Amino acid sequence: MKHTLLFLSIIFTIPVFSQKMKTVEGEYTYHAPENVTLEEAKLTALDRAKIQALADEFGTIVSQTNSTHIQNGNGKSDIDFLSIGGSEVKGEWIETTGEPQYHISYDQGMLVVKVSVKGKAREIVSAQMEIKTKVLRNGTEDKFESDEFHDGDDLYLSFISPVSGYLAVYLVDAEQKAFCLLPYQSQEDGIYKIKSNKRYLFFNRKEAEKELTHLVDEYTMTCSKGTERNTIYIVFSPNAFAKACDNSVSESLPRELDYADFQRWIIKQRKHDQNMITRIFPITLNNN
Repeated sequence: MKHTLLFLSIIFTIPVFSQKMKTVEGEYTYHAPENVTLEEAKLTALDRAKIQALADEFGTIVSQTNSTHIQNGNGKSDIDFLSIGGSEVKGEWIETTGEPQYHISYDQGMLVVKVSVKGKAREIVSAQMEIKTKVLRNGTEDKFESDEFHDGDDLYLSFISPVSGYLAVYLVDAEQKAFCLLPYQSQEDGIYKIKSNKRYLFFNRKEAEKELTHLVDEYTMTCSKGTERNTIYIVFSPNAFAKACDNSVSESLPRELDYADFQRWIIKQRKHDQNMITRIFPITLNNN
């Protein structure tokens, strides 16, 4: 089945191995550029407040090539430019407790968003497994990797793991719906098994294994607005897990569930599986 995707969202997570959970809190003030909307600014501020909380509680690992500037004093980390990825913050954000508190203001015409957030997190105490995954636009080779799509573009995903395991792929939209892209809709067992050291190409029937061709769902991106945001959410573990409970609402869309139910599912999975890895791929979708 050829599916058409229309999604708008940004979600945040950090790939990890972890231990005991702690309650953490962070605060960040974001001065947004002119081309950033209020909603986008709030999401960015929230993401950075979470990273700030992780940096304060667990510390950071900063390479010489990283442009992030971090100053430590009085037990706190002052981060001037917050481009820290999951591999550099020595903690993972598990869940948010309560509602983030925002304060919106303007400074000489510039939008300023200040946010404070509390949540539960765990320290990263061991090296992370290396997996290789790429979001591809209109091509099946890794050279077609892209974070910018246009209306009518085809979506593919490549994936390689050094160990065998299980994989799920989701996309969450702005209407608080989580869409399951993998396992495919026709897979009744709710899991997708991965073999080690093998390159997988998803959402393309022509390059799928013959015995799996009838299962493959293909996706075409559509955009009804000028610019939209999408986020692909990838979950992998060497330990067996099944996708969340979902429903088929439309033949033209993947199976879906409420965002709150999806969050409960992924939080539960991450709490009980220290080997689980998550990856996020924010994508810009343009209607031109």
